[in-house]
Amino acid sequence: LTNLIIGALVMSMLVVARPVLGSTVVVDFEENAASHAAGLQVNDKIVAVDGKRVHISDELVYEIMRLGVDPVDLTVERSGETVTIENVQFGTITSEGVNFGNTDFYVYREAATAGNIARHAFYKSTYTVKMIWESLYDLVTGRYGVSAVSGPVKVTQTLTDAAKTGAYNFIYLAVVISMNLGVMNLLPLPALDGGRLVFLIIEGIRRKPIRREIEGYINFAGLMVLMLLMVAVCVKDVISII
Repeated sequence: LTNLIIGALVMSMLVVARPVLGSTVVVDFEENAASHAAGLQVNDKIVAVDGKRVHISDELVYEIMRLGVDPVDLTVERSGETVTIENVQFGTITSEGVNFGNTDFYVYREAATAGNIARHAFYKSTYTVKMIWESLYDLVTGRYGVSAVSGPVKVTQTLTDAAKTGAYNFIYLAVVISMNLGVMNLLPLPALDGGRLVFLIIEGIRRKPIRREIEGYINFAGLMVLMLLMVAVCVKDVISII
């Protein structure tokens, strides 16, 4: 939980330090844009992608990346009315063997006022946590393969690459990784804080404590599984680098 709180605070500082605030209002299109052909127009304010509410450009791009591999419905505000543009088929890009939807339009920039900065900082933090949860879901359901899982070796390499592009990208990636660890720690697995929370819930229902020996054995087994998984991921990272 501390990782998530600190991550949200640092994310807010990054927005203040580099206030590139993108709206969800369309200003222009790429050449032969599928979204334009489907009915999206300049000055349309996109408010939802397949029912998923979006407030800032970062959220908008993320939802299209995740959902846009299939036709999606765009809900827009146009001249004071709400319009649904159905079955928009975006182009796709491939990264690490996974397909993602590719945004084919541009949006207006918003003024870097105190209110806009606070709004973007809030939604940038919440969508980052949402992205982490949904990435875990996509990993479990098979959208992402084992190749998409990275351990300390690959993470260090990625941070090094980010540092070469500038301090902003390095700090942003470090914040995302920190928040990722915070979310992982809340999973209901033995040896994690989430697992401890499960024990507390069980004890509350039973109205008596679980034997500490049993809890210790379960946590030890969970820790061993996590350690083996970490070793396996590290070996995979080293092989991929070699």
